Amino acid sequence: MEKFLIFKSLAIIIIASKLFGLGARKIKVPQVAGEIFAGILIGPSLLGLVQYSDFLGQMAEIGVIIIMFTAGLETRLSELRKTGIKALLIACSGVFVPLVLGTLLYFAFYGAAPFGSDDFYKAVFIGLILTATSVGITVEALKELGKISETVGTTIVSAAIIDDVIGIVVLTIVIGFKDPTQDVGHTLLMTGLFFVFCIVFGIIIYKLFKIYDRKHRHTRRIPIIGLALCFALSFVAEKYFGVADITGAYIAGVILSSLKDSAYITRKMDISSYMIFGPVFFASIGIQNDLSNFNTSIILFSLAFVVVGMASKVIGCGTVARLEGFKGMDALKIGCGMMTRGEVALIVAQRGFSLGILDSSYSTAVILLIIVSSVVTPILLKVLYNDKNQSNKEVTENVQS
Repeated sequence: MEKFLIFKSLAIIIIASKLFGLGARKIKVPQVAGEIFAGILIGPSLLGLVQYSDFLGQMAEIGVIIIMFTAGLETRLSELRKTGIKALLIACSGVFVPLVLGTLLYFAFYGAAPFGSDDFYKAVFIGLILTATSVGITVEALKELGKISETVGTTIVSAAIIDDVIGIVVLTIVIGFKDPTQDVGHTLLMTGLFFVFCIVFGIIIYKLFKIYDRKHRHTRRIPIIGLALCFALSFVAEKYFGVADITGAYIAGVILSSLKDSAYITRKMDISSYMIFGPVFFASIGIQNDLSNFNTSIILFSLAFVVVGMASKVIGCGTVARLEGFKGMDALKIGCGMMTRGEVALIVAQRGFSLGILDSSYSTAVILLIIVSSVVTPILLKVLYNDKNQSNKEVTENVQS
């Protein structure tokens, strides 16, 4: 690709994303759904105006990093402490239920297989793909609704991050049966060390920022240094601990969330996110998934895969949330908020392809799940947070009290 063509691609992405985003808002649908649809329209699936490239992929990665950083900035530490154990249990269920139901789905289509056989590992890998949660879309939808800092929003974000950590550990365990070079103990150790590092490092950095913030209130240096911290912690998480970079970005935001200038940092981050990195991230979801390459022979399984993939998160996460004391509507919000799949699902699937456990034809099912869940989740959250539903909830609670 000629280097100047990227400017054309960015111009098309920004215009299309904003047009469809505004259109989505007009019909009471979250803007992110419109931006994802814009990517499908201008990508290779339909018009072919923009082709996915490494450069777009890197910009999209910056986009999700900034989104997770601002989610951390808007997190209330008091709510995070209150929802920590609950989020952990929700995340565990959000991995276990999709893993089991995905495995059973494969058995239902292709027959049960004995433990240790190739078909057994293939079934387990189908379940593993369903364990991943892509939190970026849900975070943006919650921010748009103004619910990111509430108890339900904090629980969803925390559970989604923990969900990915558990999912990667389970992936390592399963691969360990096929690939003896995988060290499960090392993965668990490094994950634990990362969070210990974040606690110690976070306390030191917060105190330094607090001193600096007191002397230089509302100066551009604060968000600039904050963004540098975000990228640095994302790098450290991935490079030295093997933890997802988005986890590092989120924790960087949490570290700075108690600063008096945290809202000021968030506003500055939102400018670049809203103008370019956000639209590129959401549009890239549609652009990189080429619907024209769908394998029609596996379409029935793909449809069942999408239904089970979305329902398993609602059942697993929503049920545990209900048992933990969340009211019916809030438990459903948590379940729906955990439905989105994205880059982690693709990474898990790609690992299965590279090891020869899965046939590449299953990429059809994965792509369909990513697209459908990415579009449907923000719409469902919008419906569940509808003012009418909230009013009915308040009336019911008043009657009960």
